[in-house]
Amino acid sequence: MTDTPARLLNLLSLLQTPREWPGSELAERLDVSPRTIRRDIDRLRDLGYPVEATKGAVGGYRLVAGAAMPPLLLDDEEAVAIAVGLRAGAGHAIEGIEEASVRALAKLEQVLPSRLRHRVTTLQAATLPLTRGDGATIDPQTLTVIAGTVTARERLRFCYRAGDGAETRRQVEPYRLVSTGWRWYLVAYDMGREDWRTFRVDRVTEPFATGARFTPREMPAGDAAELLSHSMSRHQQEHEVDVSFEAPASFVAARLPEHLGAPSPTGEGTCRLRARSADSVEWLALRLALVDCEFTVHGPPSLREYMTDLATRLARATG
Repeated sequence: MTDTPARLLNLLSLLQTPREWPGSELAERLDVSPRTIRRDIDRLRDLGYPVEATKGAVGGYRLVAGAAMPPLLLDDEEAVAIAVGLRAGAGHAIEGIEEASVRALAKLEQVLPSRLRHRVTTLQAATLPLTRGDGATIDPQTLTVIAGTVTARERLRFCYRAGDGAETRRQVEPYRLVSTGWRWYLVAYDMGREDWRTFRVDRVTEPFATGARFTPREMPAGDAAELLSHSMSRHQQEHEVDVSFEAPASFVAARLPEHLGAPSPTGEGTCRLRARSADSVEWLALRLALVDCEFTVHGPPSLREYMTDLATRLARATG
């Protein structure tokens, strides 16, 4: 193999597998001399790839963790697997998936060949994810378009459906994507309203990057997460949740979302949760049921009423 760039790429692809490669085996694989392999290893090191050499009769090379993240080479199967995983996680806002995942997905899909992009789309369409239960799912392409405009500081147009079903066309200066653990929100400056707004991404359709660049404005106070929290507290009714559990506090805490706080022990093997929550009573009912122990809802009344209705429907469903 006389093409040096192509040979370096093939060498790097081999070294990125988790094993140690004897120099003689690399030379045989690439059809070059061991001396050429040593020179190519030095070139990779100059490019920032931390290649470690081991001494011995044969000697070997392996890629190790370095101080910085160099570019990676992925084969077709690896690229498809990563893209599908990122799309599944980002599209359904699984807890722990941050904005960095969406940026990575946007970068990967930008360079995927059309044949691989088709495979990713096909696999995604054939996969049924387990969601929160409130129907709030997101087209991953919507997230990647929005993430691209945030990074490029590019104005964004989209159609938005409000909570009452009313649809409007918006043009915004996108500032940040924020994940709350089960939903994605866009924090942006709304050009039509001339004010900062937050948008639920699962209610965004037809996102379009306009190509018009903008200079970021100064936020009213704090950062995007703080602005979102303030917006949510203004528009959502909070509930005073009061529930007793027939289980230890550690057992219950491990099965409840962190934002509800930790229950307090009330006796041997019992505990009680008192918390303020802006979550819907439907979602609270499901999360309480998933704790998988006996419990009693003391409040709020709306939660008690919903759980009574739900229990009746479930009883009818089982005959």
